[in-house]
Amino acid sequence: MTEWLGWIGDLPTGVVMAALSVIMLLDAIPLVGVLVPGDVMVLAAVGARGPMSGGGVLFGVVAGCLAGWSLTFMAGRHLGDRIRRGRLGRWIGEARWAAAERALRQNGAGIVIAAPFLPVLNALMPLAAGGLRMPYRRFITSAALGAALWAGLYVVLGLIGQAIGGLLANDLVTMAATITIGLSIGWVMLLNTRRRFAPA
Repeated sequence: MTEWLGWIGDLPTGVVMAALSVIMLLDAIPLVGVLVPGDVMVLAAVGARGPMSGGGVLFGVVAGCLAGWSLTFMAGRHLGDRIRRGRLGRWIGEARWAAAERALRQNGAGIVIAAPFLPVLNALMPLAAGGLRMPYRRFITSAALGAALWAGLYVVLGLIGQAIGGLLANDLVTMAATITIGLSIGWVMLLNTRRRFAPA
């Protein structure tokens, strides 16, 4: 673990940003995104590279999110019905798809901003927004704000966890504290957000 962290810490910032962008792009793909631990990767990057990495991590995460969501949005706009009736649509489930559309109709841009904080729904929301013909400019503006808020939250949590773990002067403990504290606080906030939008 310590060697792995050291390896990440030695990578150029541009490489780390590009890797995070690819991870967040995959996170935006329905079903695939469920298997991608985006929050853990953000916390690990901050924990391995230190406070100076915050801006680069934030940029890489937002860029990857917007790229993935834009592709998914366009797929929803041009192939939405076909995807919904196909194997992917059956795996997602009609109930989830209908819930995403209902949330978009009721909350519009607000649910797009909140989408990064709503596991599973975050990957389906761009598909539904494209299928409902939401204006792309409105969608991408809201998505950028939501991605920045989500990424900013985890960067801050990572820095807090690193600062606490750093008091123990051990790389392995520092990383464990960074991820554990970050995930603990982050998931509490995510559950509160999910509860807030539960009626939708």
